[in-house]
Amino acid sequence: MSACTPSKPYKSHLLRPGNTNCAGCGMSVGLQWLDEALGDEPPVMVIPSCCGIVTAGAFPTSGYGVPTAATTFASSPAVATGLSAVSRMNDIDNPVICWAGDGGTYDIGMATLSAAAERNEDIIYICYDNEIYGNTGGQRSGATPVGTVTTTTPSGKAERKKDIMAIIAAHRISYAATLSISHRDDFIRKVQRARKASGFRFLLMLSPCPTGWKSEPDQSTELVDLAVRSGLFPLYEIFDGCRYEINQRPDSTSVESYTGQQKRFRQMWGDSKSLQEHIDAQWVYLDGMATVFPANKEDLTA
Repeated sequence: MSACTPSKPYKSHLLRPGNTNCAGCGMSVGLQWLDEALGDEPPVMVIPSCCGIVTAGAFPTSGYGVPTAATTFASSPAVATGLSAVSRMNDIDNPVICWAGDGGTYDIGMATLSAAAERNEDIIYICYDNEIYGNTGGQRSGATPVGTVTTTTPSGKAERKKDIMAIIAAHRISYAATLSISHRDDFIRKVQRARKASGFRFLLMLSPCPTGWKSEPDQSTELVDLAVRSGLFPLYEIFDGCRYEINQRPDSTSVESYTGQQKRFRQMWGDSKSLQEHIDAQWVYLDGMATVFPANKEDLTA
């Protein structure tokens, strides 16, 4: 063997250099860590209309180094279902992964998402949640938090964020979890756990968008850390839709430390009482579920 011959085939990275993602985009970190967690096992990506498919760039080049199917807003789980079935028919075990924004998950894609989860299709669905329709101008979505200023809620959104994890848990899928780009080991462990599980699996990642959040690009990882530490974005896992494991608890970090660094929350600066009440209510619910329906030893060692 020549000294210049590689010892094993070159693995193309899932996210290639020179992609079109904005500086500070949480999705970029998530894609790199997803790639790392999967190791030498390249996935088939299915991406609906969202910033994630803009990442690919202009044909005939691509910012993705793996097979990627672009779909309409509402159809990514349906397309992934077909690709997963074809893979099984041909004894191909590479994971089929839907990579979708919150608009295509919480709202426009909810019907096909629910249908694929109800059928327990062999898919890993990852929502990178930037809490707006980031690709189309920053409009409010079902994932937008209460009080947030967007292009369609200039006075602040009046409604609370939709609890997508509770909706998914109601489908009794084998595994669902939240991901943080400020907690690398936890992120990779959960992706690998999802990969080992079977059937429909769902992962939710808070994904900063400096353009829509009106934050600085170099703050993105810090902002997610503050969201976790303040309790606004809990890190937890749900097994079979009914057993809960809380991965990290709030540490008394003020939610203002998170909202105060984003101009999208300017309508509530100095008045986060209602948001804190929502956080407290969410934790009463999570604590209750984890106490009454805790994860078992088999869940945590799988």
